Amino acid sequence: MNQESLLNELNDRSREVFRRVVESYLETGEPVGSRTLTRTLSERISAATIRNVMQDLEFMGLLDSPHISAGRLPSQLGLRMFVDGMMEVDPVAPTDRAAIDQTLGNDDPETGVLLDRVSTALSSITRGASLVLMPKHEAPIRHIEFVSLGTDRALVVLVFADGHVENRIFTPPPGQTPSSMREAGNFLNTMAEGKTLAELRTHISREISVRRRELDVLAAELVESGLALWENGSTDARLIVHGRGNLLDREAADLDRIRTLFDDLERKRDIADFLDLTEQGEGVRIFIGSENKLFSLSGSALVVSPYMNADRKIVGAVGVIGPTRLNYGRIVPIVDYTAQLVGRVLSGRKG
Repeated sequence: MNQESLLNELNDRSREVFRRVVESYLETGEPVGSRTLTRTLSERISAATIRNVMQDLEFMGLLDSPHISAGRLPSQLGLRMFVDGMMEVDPVAPTDRAAIDQTLGNDDPETGVLLDRVSTALSSITRGASLVLMPKHEAPIRHIEFVSLGTDRALVVLVFADGHVENRIFTPPPGQTPSSMREAGNFLNTMAEGKTLAELRTHISREISVRRRELDVLAAELVESGLALWENGSTDARLIVHGRGNLLDREAADLDRIRTLFDDLERKRDIADFLDLTEQGEGVRIFIGSENKLFSLSGSALVVSPYMNADRKIVGAVGVIGPTRLNYGRIVPIVDYTAQLVGRVLSGRKG
């Protein structure tokens, strides 16, 4: 049964009991008992009647009972149904709006500095961990160079036409020599000028297939490895994370799961998927618990929204990670407002 069908199955009394359980959980993180609900419901209902309603909701998969004698908590399905169909979204509070606006108020020349401030502000405002995925550098490339750092490490240096320089360490294919690296660099530089990294990647794929015989096999592997590094996966310099302490302050029972979450972040595994999550549609997306494969072991929720450039192309994302009992009604509009503001500011920049 889908969420809409489940919601339609609930009568007014069941809806109110369910809503009160979820809202109490989001506020306190504690199970809710029938006697507590008798004091908050709009109509006078006995504790026994409420227990029967809660049992029905549990049978439908919307509530869980952590212990036999304890109250009820919303399940992941229940939280999802509440967020999608019953949640009331608050407007962004003036103090929160002012704090976000202030981070973007100064005309910093460095996009990274600006987005670092945005991430810090989001973490402070929401009391969660904030994520900001920076846009890729889209300026044309002027020069590329590969430098060997050892048998299993190499450096790729990209100089862009606007003067921006990026260095990144990567693992080259086995058997590379200084000669093959120079050959690969020369090969790239003959066609790199005037092209962005994405354009160069497309062009290189065609050229390698056409000119494979003209290029040493090892050098071809290096070209593929180096470009894949920049275009498809090594995004560790693009992700800004703030507020780890906000999550580590949670109860001791959650600490192992939270450490796992941040181990994932610090190793930057699957971070390319972070942006992919947002590209399935505009606006804020909410991932609860195991719905988000990136953070599925953390028992946390992710609220994330893309931001766009002047061409309405998704180039990055902002998000907040917190416990599944996030105040979604407050966090969702904050993330949405921040993403829209970042997009407007970056669209007005030259680079």
